[in-house]
Amino acid sequence: MIKTKKEGFLIVVSGPTSVGKDTICNEVVKDNLDMWISISMTTRSIREHECEGINYYYVSEDEFKEKIKNDEFLEYAVVHSTDYYGTPKKQIYDKLNAGMDVILVIDIQGALKIKKVYDNALFIFILPPSIKELTKRLIARNGGETHEQIMNRFKSLYKEINYIPDYNYVIVNDDLETAVNKMKSIIVAEKCRVDRIDELVLDTKEEELHEMFMDEKKD
Repeated sequence: MIKTKKEGFLIVVSGPTSVGKDTICNEVVKDNLDMWISISMTTRSIREHECEGINYYYVSEDEFKEKIKNDEFLEYAVVHSTDYYGTPKKQIYDKLNAGMDVILVIDIQGALKIKKVYDNALFIFILPPSIKELTKRLIARNGGETHEQIMNRFKSLYKEINYIPDYNYVIVNDDLETAVNKMKSIIVAEKCRVDRIDELVLDTKEEELHEMFMDEKKD
């Protein structure tokens, strides 16, 4: 009876460092063949534990700038004034047009750029349960960082929180399973929204019942 849109669903996920964005998203797409996590492109050097086409697409700065010139990115940014990061446009639209849902795990500035060009996307912000817990995660993940570096990350967190109103939903990652289930539920609920329905299709019998009902109302 209800015909949904064939195009896939774009889901944009942001949040502070070490909040668990990637872990949540990886769990959400697990065993779901109709969902895919976008792979970004960068000019920074590949690290020892990373793989081309899995963690990032690695290109030279000249190649990246040429792609900017050719409008090949959905969004891009320069990080720490040295390295370029961007979301390749073609792979996103190819997946969406094939009916696949696409998850973008990107920073806030990138998310806001995407909102300007693709306002039908779903925007989700991930928060830590507390600053204390985030401190533990930062230390565990970045054990070599100085107190000053960790404080800079906190300053970034406070700035990022100001952008939460630009998102549709916020999830507190205090328990991984709960956070994953919340994200899955949000996606299902969004797909059931009336404004995401392509059209309402009635077969012959339903049309007859509809006409009978309307005639009774007139009487």
